[in-house]
Amino acid sequence: MKQLLAFFFATVLSAQPAGTIVLHAARLLDVETGNIVAPGEILVQGDRIAAAGATVNHPPDAQIIDLGDATLLPGLIDAHVHLFLHPGAEDLQTVQESVPQRTILATLAARDDLMAGFTAERDMGTEGAGAADTAVRDAIDEGLIPGPRLRISGNAISILGGHEDAIGYNPEQHVLPNATWANSADQLVSVIREQFKLGADFIKIYETGRDSVSDGKLTTPYQYTEVEMTAAVREAARVGRRIAVHATGEPGTLYAARAGVVSIDHAFQLSDETMRLMHEKQIFAVPTFTIIEYFAEHAATPGQAARERGTQEMHARELSKQLAAGVPIAMGSDVGPFPHGTQAREFVLMVKYGMTPLGALQAGTLNGAKLLGWQDQIGALKPGYLADVIAVPGNPLADISVLQKVTFVMKGGVVFRK
Repeated sequence: MKQLLAFFFATVLSAQPAGTIVLHAARLLDVETGNIVAPGEILVQGDRIAAAGATVNHPPDAQIIDLGDATLLPGLIDAHVHLFLHPGAEDLQTVQESVPQRTILATLAARDDLMAGFTAERDMGTEGAGAADTAVRDAIDEGLIPGPRLRISGNAISILGGHEDAIGYNPEQHVLPNATWANSADQLVSVIREQFKLGADFIKIYETGRDSVSDGKLTTPYQYTEVEMTAAVREAARVGRRIAVHATGEPGTLYAARAGVVSIDHAFQLSDETMRLMHEKQIFAVPTFTIIEYFAEHAATPGQAARERGTQEMHARELSKQLAAGVPIAMGSDVGPFPHGTQAREFVLMVKYGMTPLGALQAGTLNGAKLLGWQDQIGALKPGYLADVIAVPGNPLADISVLQKVTFVMKGGVVFRK
């Protein structure tokens, strides 16, 4: 514990760019083209990349960091995380743990994700902790604690009696939901304005739930009509912001696509029309395979495990259809209910279920940067981009699982892991 605390505080105190650094490794991956440059070098000046290639200029005052037989990559981007959740009974932890306690745990989760190579993330709802993610994001931005760059949604939005409502408790106890209620277009607009007032970067809405699967067919009631979803998208757009939805199937996914959301997260089953619209409007699907695998492996009963595996098999088949339809994919793991810092497993599953290693990497770098609104800033190793750089052993195009073995992490020119 003393070593962990010493490392934590040393990281915080040194969270300033160290001037000029040259990173050297056996390889560098250009995620845009898939080309491997050997050897690979990156010149970092302050918080930015000045040059990248087989060789770069070595200024006299540069610190040289030789990473040996490794591949240099852009920092990874997870577009669907829950910093305020941890493994265990999700409904109980959100009721039993105080918001201050959950905020402290969220800072540790952010650190673990960063150390695993995730230099940017989108937090998809505090699950009943209100706007506490604003404080975590701001503390990271100010260099007070280590963590990824964050886009945050505050508390997600749902309907009365819908997904994430507190159902099954003694009604006289008035247990609060893990989302903020909005039951009409007018209420959606009001809640969205409140979320932005409290610091949200974007809005997360639960558009479908709860799900059931029978014979490979998904049934999931929609929560908001197309008119209501359109009102939400229009209100967010009024201030230059966007809406992301938890949506697993029809017709809710179609309503969301027609309304013009920025992403449809989970996206278990999509109709041909929904996929066409997502391709046309460049609406991202965020598959979240790892969470289903984890639930299957930690199910309370064999029957529950079988249901989770059936959902995963259906989801895998649907991913192939989405890829064929040209639906853009962004990597998102839904980490939180499973341990933070382990979500690179998502890349392995994306490849297992039909994506190429390069396609999976692009989903977790270039596409993630675009989804988070940081394109031309992060997601690639290019001059002028922020110096978010990781290194992994071996070649991820040959073995995607090496992303689970990150050996070096730099964010904004600051070395957090070496």
